[in-house]
Amino acid sequence: MNDKQHTIKAPVTVRGIGLHTGAEATMTFCPAPVGHGYKFQRVDLPGQPLVDADVDNVVDLSRGTTIEQNGARINTVEHTLAALVGLQLDNVLIQLSGPEPPIMDGSSYEFIKALNEVGFEEQNALRNYYEIPDTIRYLDNARGVEIAALPLADYRLTVMVDYNSPVL
Repeated sequence: MNDKQHTIKAPVTVRGIGLHTGAEATMTFCPAPVGHGYKFQRVDLPGQPLVDADVDNVVDLSRGTTIEQNGARINTVEHTLAALVGLQLDNVLIQLSGPEPPIMDGSSYEFIKALNEVGFEEQNALRNYYEIPDTIRYLDNARGVEIAALPLADYRLTVMVDYNSPVL
């Protein structure tokens, strides 16, 4: 496990069409300083507002994850964030020319490929880890949803889906 924070060595740009908006989208990943985290920047809006990629900024989950802050909304952020988390990057500024990242092939592959091309830079600061001291559970019987976070020594994610259908 990497204990130091990381960013990318240079900016890299991807272009495509937004999945839900159908709008042309240009997205540039930029290096960011220690402690910056993930921030989206709507470069098409006056003042180029920043939107922190933070659960407190989630405003809609109906067809993807939508975040909003400072008068700017970003739709379908999950593919972009999956690439950054998967590559263990900590500090990246994501500049967007519109309301949604390009969908590319529907996965995070093209983002990962672009980020790998510019390479990564270790930063002179330790990562901040959230440790789960006790089991946390969320249960929504009406929707058939259960989520649990357990105190473990390593990172592990288990996802189970039951569509309650004899066909599936």
